[in-house]
Amino acid sequence: MERKWSVFSVFNYTFLALVGFSMIYPFIYILAYSLNEGKDSMQGAIYFSPRKFTLENYAEVFDNARIWKAYQITLMRTVLGTFLHVILCTLMAYALSKKTLPGRSFFTFYIFLPTIFSAGFIPFFITLQKLHLINTFWVYVLPLLFNFMHIIIIRTFLQGIPEELEESARIDGYGDFQIFLRIILPLSGPVLATISLFIGVAHWNDWFSGAYYVSNKNLIPVQTLLQEMLTEAEALSNSMQRAAQQGGQTVGGVGGAGATPESMRMALLVITVFPILCIYPFLQRYFVKGVMIGSVKG
Repeated sequence: MERKWSVFSVFNYTFLALVGFSMIYPFIYILAYSLNEGKDSMQGAIYFSPRKFTLENYAEVFDNARIWKAYQITLMRTVLGTFLHVILCTLMAYALSKKTLPGRSFFTFYIFLPTIFSAGFIPFFITLQKLHLINTFWVYVLPLLFNFMHIIIIRTFLQGIPEELEESARIDGYGDFQIFLRIILPLSGPVLATISLFIGVAHWNDWFSGAYYVSNKNLIPVQTLLQEMLTEAEALSNSMQRAAQQGGQTVGGVGGAGATPESMRMALLVITVFPILCIYPFLQRYFVKGVMIGSVKG
């Protein structure tokens, strides 16, 4: 059957293609820049592919022990923080999904209240200080253990599981904890994958905690290190530009081939984004299903 193209269809597809390209192009530019010689990149005019291909930028990044340490901290907080967040939110959502729970409305309102009224940065910082979490690894994990929206999404999903399954399990002698482990968790794959993706990306991309709550260089996550490198690269780039102009040279004549802070920054950007890009396709089908269930029934 031949498809008929209307003016609206052509405009619609063209518009969507431009929007999609505008989102993809920054990644193409960063990848091309990271694969180009650092000094040559300072001349500009790199758009879709490297002009002088090299892996030196990545070699410089992987030779940096500080980056490896930061990567290790980020991986640890992402894995541990995601695991604890999903377990605790699921336990609370399972309890709130029971209509027989005494004080169910009160507990729901109690965890909802902080999402409306936030004390602000300074009281939150003082609270972390009183709990002796400042300059510790746990400052990355404990503040993100609970999220009201995640609990509501999981609770909505669990309320859709037929109660007859739990009644059958109780007849077989299962208690609440056994029902949760053997019945509820295996059936909650889509919503747990969705919440894992939400909180995992939040942990992976968080640079704020490392910048304001941690001064120990051994506890800095990779996103905070990247933010520091952005500032240092910009300052160094401006300094090199001024030195080249004062010396009567073009920017490309400052030196020979080699990695620059800017090119290393691009390589680090690719390295930090790459794990999320690899994980997302595997969780996408669960992600769509989990969000739809939570939004429609909620």
